[in-house]
Amino acid sequence: MSQAIVGIIMGSQSDLRIMKEAAEVLDDLKVAYDLTIVSAHRTPLRMVDYAQHAKAKGLKVIIAGAGGAAHLPGMVASITTLPVIGVPVKSSNSIDGWDSVLSILQMPSGVPVATVALDGARNAGILAAQIIATSDSALFSRLESFKQSLQNKVEEAASQLESKGWRQSLH
Repeated sequence: MSQAIVGIIMGSQSDLRIMKEAAEVLDDLKVAYDLTIVSAHRTPLRMVDYAQHAKAKGLKVIIAGAGGAAHLPGMVASITTLPVIGVPVKSSNSIDGWDSVLSILQMPSGVPVATVALDGARNAGILAAQIIATSDSALFSRLESFKQSLQNKVEEAASQLESKGWRQSLH
């Protein structure tokens, strides 16, 4: 695969069950990425090194997933000027996921983190691809096809449901 342009990082190995969805959608869209574990709390120097060198490595977007206190996305965003997409992860030490959501969502002015839904790594992958597609026409075309496939699935499901007599008149 070509050089990674999206970095996918997570606070611990247990986050992989969620974060692999970002990797899968990027695979489908043919977007090169790297994936690793970078803990804001347990390996802060690794996190700083990752964020400081991300642009030089060729990354254009970073997807950072974390559970619990979920400082990873915000701390990375405080170090790099690359767009950071935060994925709050409902983890074993989480307060029903709300701690993760609020930790990523409530960033101070000047340190933005795009935040997707709890366990929303798939959308993070799509958003990363959309950001990159603003300057990549081939990827833009693949995303248009992807979005069309979503529409087709809904239209097909609606047609099947309606053909079984489930459609009711509004009259």
